[in-house]
Amino acid sequence: MPTRTKIALGGVIGALSLVGAAAVATATVSVIIARKVLVPPSRREEDVAIRSVDLDEGLIVLDSTADSRLPGEYSFWFSRESGHARIGEIVATTATTVTRRILGVDSGDLATARRGRLTGWFYLTPADLEVPFEDVAIATPLGDAPAWLIPPADAARDRWAIHVHGRAVRRPETLRAVPIFREAGFTSLVVSYRNDHEAPRSDDFRYALGDREWLDVDAAMRYAVDNGATQIVLVGWSMGGATVLQALTRSSVGDRVAGVVLESPVVDWIAALDFQVRLRRLPVFVRSFVIVLFKSRWGRFFTGLAEPLDIDRLDFVTRANELDRPMLILHSDDDGFVPSTASRALAIARPDIVSYEAFEVARHTKLWNYDRARWEGAIRSWLATLPTAGTQRVGRQRA
Repeated sequence: MPTRTKIALGGVIGALSLVGAAAVATATVSVIIARKVLVPPSRREEDVAIRSVDLDEGLIVLDSTADSRLPGEYSFWFSRESGHARIGEIVATTATTVTRRILGVDSGDLATARRGRLTGWFYLTPADLEVPFEDVAIATPLGDAPAWLIPPADAARDRWAIHVHGRAVRRPETLRAVPIFREAGFTSLVVSYRNDHEAPRSDDFRYALGDREWLDVDAAMRYAVDNGATQIVLVGWSMGGATVLQALTRSSVGDRVAGVVLESPVVDWIAALDFQVRLRRLPVFVRSFVIVLFKSRWGRFFTGLAEPLDIDRLDFVTRANELDRPMLILHSDDDGFVPSTASRALAIARPDIVSYEAFEVARHTKLWNYDRARWEGAIRSWLATLPTAGTQRVGRQRA
């Protein structure tokens, strides 16, 4: 073989090797991203270092991060989530630290903790709201799931709000909204759903991004109807937004839904995946391969999903014309996890039914914490526009 041919052939083989290596690397990264989205975490990362704690003065000094610099009141988890405190206003900052008020320590030894995690949850149970409540069980397709039932301030019981938490958290996340609905005359049902470490697990123990979790919300809707609900408002946080939109459009009792409130919601999973890929500075085709893994039957060998996900069905920007109920969306433009672009696109596509409340700075599911008065005021005003139970318009029949 001539030398020139050998060199050319070697170059081709080398190029193919590089292409093959790149393909393997892309596939590997895509599997990692897919599993990170789908597998329920056993524990969340403690991503904020504690510099010092002064319980006598009621002060904690944290590393300066995007979350620790947020004004407002937050939960602070520490000691591998066995400890919980509530922290409040910022009293001092430096280039590297943030000093905040300690509002209270509910569990654990904060003085000896070294790291923690800030979240938007603030209340741990309805008892923290100082309202009556009872523990109930919702009969989901996988078994009984625990929920809290909180009566309204008045005697009426025909208007219900069903509160659905987001991915990798539990039902206390949604308690921030309960006082507004209670004041407006709604019974609140604060639910759990499959794979959230409270409700029963699915056989595959994987999130379905709303594509199967909606069945548990549907069970909660039926519970509400069986107990006198003639009007339901679905309240979804983050992935809970994707879940309640599935319930709205797929439940046979969806005609009882008078409206939907979405807090930092996922209304289009493809947009959310695009954002995460860009955030990690990965090639755009990683997202495409992740979607292939979700949608294909062979993908289960890598994701662990029992059955493929219908990603197209989870895109409510494209499906905007199928929606027919009043909707309030609250989203921060610097969410940091779920981009507000899809929420804005849905509001633009359906200005006839969507009221959009744009925040800045507040980040993901921390809008209440950042500006409680504005957040509560937006929901209060929107609820006042809904028809009463006796005059509710019946929507299109569900399949």
